[in-house]
Amino acid sequence: MLSIDEIIRDIDSLPPFPRNLTALTELLDETDVDVDQVVALIQYDPALTALVMRLCNSAYFGATSPVSDLREATTRLGFNQIFQVVASLSTAGLLRPQQKGYGIEAGALWRHSVTAAVIGKCIALEQDDNPSLVFTACLLHDIGKIVLSGKLEALYDKVLAETKLCQSPMLVVEQNLLGFDHAEVGGRLLEHWRFSPQLAEAVRRHHDPGAAGEHAGLAAYAYLGNMIACFMGFGCGYQALAFRCRAEALDLTGVSAEDIPRHMTKAFDALGDVQALLDIQF
Repeated sequence: MLSIDEIIRDIDSLPPFPRNLTALTELLDETDVDVDQVVALIQYDPALTALVMRLCNSAYFGATSPVSDLREATTRLGFNQIFQVVASLSTAGLLRPQQKGYGIEAGALWRHSVTAAVIGKCIALEQDDNPSLVFTACLLHDIGKIVLSGKLEALYDKVLAETKLCQSPMLVVEQNLLGFDHAEVGGRLLEHWRFSPQLAEAVRRHHDPGAAGEHAGLAAYAYLGNMIACFMGFGCGYQALAFRCRAEALDLTGVSAEDIPRHMTKAFDALGDVQALLDIQF
């Protein structure tokens, strides 16, 4: 059986994670982000610069006059708007491909992750928490699956047999077949990519937020984003609906079970905006 350390050593075969996005996440805890810092992290990436300029000049934002430089565009849009769009598009290269080991079609994991991020953001805004930090944790919660998919593909028949025989959540199947799960791998992956400890731990514990210690609140948002995305029909892979809502996730975020349908409705509305911004179909 492979060890988790051997799995992590294989991540060099993955597409490189955008360094400027990692650097942008370091600004998430700042209450007043300097525009020049944001510009400095984007300006040497032609694709991102073009994206921000196009976004600012789009009809969606109702620009009365076009912006002429990146700094003006950043000032108009604001850090949170830019960060969330950049994060969504920057992760597409990793999350869009088919993940055969999980039975996930091309594009499904990315749509699920973006949906979870939108849900988390909606809840965080209502709870007066940091929307971009929550957005990021929810967006990256399943990042470990892109590493484990290839390993599980070689065990495809065993995965199917295990899920049918035991009717177990995929997390349990991973642990039975590999000795660890995608959440643990995701946390280790974010540590390798030098993300903050709070994001790494939130991803590592997004199926068990109560075990995340001081980062339990952020892990709980990732749990709820994941769960509600599946309830909305944006699950992916085997047994996407195999969820039992954990009471601690509700307690940690201040959300009640009665609130969930309302958050689903808000998220459906918000996804229309995301579709317009990112040009993807939900």
